[in-house]
Amino acid sequence: MRGNERLRAAFRDDRVALMPYLTAGYPTLDGAQEVGEAYVAAGADVVEIGVPFSDPLADGPTIQNTTATALENGADVDYCLGLASGFSGRVSVVFLVYYNVVFARGIEEFVREAAEAGVSGLVIPDLPVDEVGRLAGIAADVGVALCPLAAPTSTDERLARVGELATGFVYCVSVAGVTGARDALPPGAVELLSRVRSRTEAPVALGFGIASAEAAAQAASAKADGVIIGSKLMQLVGEGGPEMAGEWLRGVREALSGAAPVKRSQVGG
Repeated sequence: MRGNERLRAAFRDDRVALMPYLTAGYPTLDGAQEVGEAYVAAGADVVEIGVPFSDPLADGPTIQNTTATALENGADVDYCLGLASGFSGRVSVVFLVYYNVVFARGIEEFVREAAEAGVSGLVIPDLPVDEVGRLAGIAADVGVALCPLAAPTSTDERLARVGELATGFVYCVSVAGVTGARDALPPGAVELLSRVRSRTEAPVALGFGIASAEAAAQAASAKADGVIIGSKLMQLVGEGGPEMAGEWLRGVREALSGAAPVKRSQVGG
């Protein structure tokens, strides 16, 4: 099964996809592997691996700090590819990677190596949908899905374009800002999910700020096909290691078990 097909298969009719994030190389090179193992054991459907970059403009302080540590630890692209290959045989793996990293490696080389490592999809937060054409073609050739971002400020025309390009899922950004744990689901997130679902056949996943099992369940009930959690988990790793993060994530998995995905026929999509 090609990576894009495997990623789509992670979004099942009987449950909302749990999609935890980890920064490759944090808290240590070996420790990141342990974090991923804790996620898999907790029931993750997709593991999102952040490829460290020196200027992570979409990320808030928590993930910026983990990225700085990871770079100090020596988490380069080769390391990230190896980390991904350790999980890709058991769970779908998505890279969150800034375009400079892709460009510096060489677009064709990066995408090919990602496919060889078993990476199913790419989230590239600083690559506008208007400029994704060449990369989209290369990714399609090797079966790596593109997962573009949609924001609350996106126009309906823009959302339609995002929906067309999404060969994996649409990453719905809950707020017009950077990543970071927040106490409650922003009110605009529900509206965004509805707007995106009506404009794409791809699954829609909500991220940026989900920091409690209750918020995750609320996102699922509000028509999300998947829930992405990053900053909260990285906080927990910093406080208590992979074990604490994994235990917390199991609670989220339990909360999501009672929130079945909303069928598109129910929302007019």
